[in-house]
Amino acid sequence: MNNFIFQNDTKVYFGRGCVKEYLRCLVKPYTTVMVAYGRGSVKRNGVYEEVVGILWDAGKEIVEFSDIMPNPTYAKVQEGARLVRENNVEMILGIGGGSVMDCCKAVSLAARYEGDIWEDFWMHPGVIEVEPVPLGVIVTVAGTGSECNGGAVITHEEKKIKAGRDYPKLNPKFALMDPVYTYSVPVKQMVSGGFDILSHMMETYFSEPDEDNVSDDIMEALMKSVIRNLRAAIQNPEDYTARSNLLWDSTMGENRIIKLGKKGDFQCHNMEHQLGAYTDCNHGFGLAVLQPVYYRHIYKDGLSKFARFAENVWEIPRDGRSDEALALAGLDALEEFIREIGLPTTLRDLGIADKAMLKEIAGSCGISAGSYRRMTHEEIQEIFNECF
Repeated sequence: MNNFIFQNDTKVYFGRGCVKEYLRCLVKPYTTVMVAYGRGSVKRNGVYEEVVGILWDAGKEIVEFSDIMPNPTYAKVQEGARLVRENNVEMILGIGGGSVMDCCKAVSLAARYEGDIWEDFWMHPGVIEVEPVPLGVIVTVAGTGSECNGGAVITHEEKKIKAGRDYPKLNPKFALMDPVYTYSVPVKQMVSGGFDILSHMMETYFSEPDEDNVSDDIMEALMKSVIRNLRAAIQNPEDYTARSNLLWDSTMGENRIIKLGKKGDFQCHNMEHQLGAYTDCNHGFGLAVLQPVYYRHIYKDGLSKFARFAENVWEIPRDGRSDEALALAGLDALEEFIREIGLPTTLRDLGIADKAMLKEIAGSCGISAGSYRRMTHEEIQEIFNECF
């Protein structure tokens, strides 16, 4: 194992009924709470009513921050920060999936920071010297794992940049995770989130070191869990075992544990982020299109790991195959799984019709230092063209 430092300050309350059991106690120190959510699904499925009812019964003053979009924008962050300052909000409570949680993290910093958080933190890694507004989250979608880290991905619409940073001070103080809250998520959104979970794990797995290490062993078990439970949840969206496993898979993918001692290759996320910045495409769908093609470009540079992926995750027997043949069989299995669960396989499936714009998008992509082979913007454009 390589050297590492581990820290995670988020306290998790997991399981059926955890919101009813713990929320009142968790908000006790605060008078004014800002309730943040997306575009209304939490009102339609009853989650909002339950949460707000608990807050009212606890005598809290409630400020609403609604309509957070799937790819939260810097303008939306600024709107939330103004609400916090104008209403003397003492705590932010985000209800939703990754987009809501990411937006709330950025708001918690922007409300307290007097400078330009985009330039000082999202564009240039800085040191957070101010204390963000305390944040708690109630998770309704399994996907990003944002509930147990300080990461937040924000889109600057004017600059056409989608960027993420992970600062430990932005970790939520607590995360309430009731798998039942994920039941009402549309199958399309559940599958998108499920693939995002798998993508996070693959991007950490396919990076150095490749010597025997605990992180890779954990990831193989987690990837098999995602595949198995996503299939089960598609068959029965109210399968509590499957939904609870996916919810915890999501957290394990991004609570920093599996990244310990690993370089991490986040090239596909960098590429998809810029696709999203230009086209506002669905994040999980974009990853499903890009990831298999990207891996066919680099598998020879990490051949033993890709062969191991085939054997240990997809359970493909070697049967005399070479490492290369086995690695390719694993990538075939990944592509078949993507088709099986109904994800798109081309950029045109995402509604991207202008092939000419791909050169500009490719040129705007960040280059991952952890990849088995360092990409160039020219090769990224090749990948986009192959995906078209």
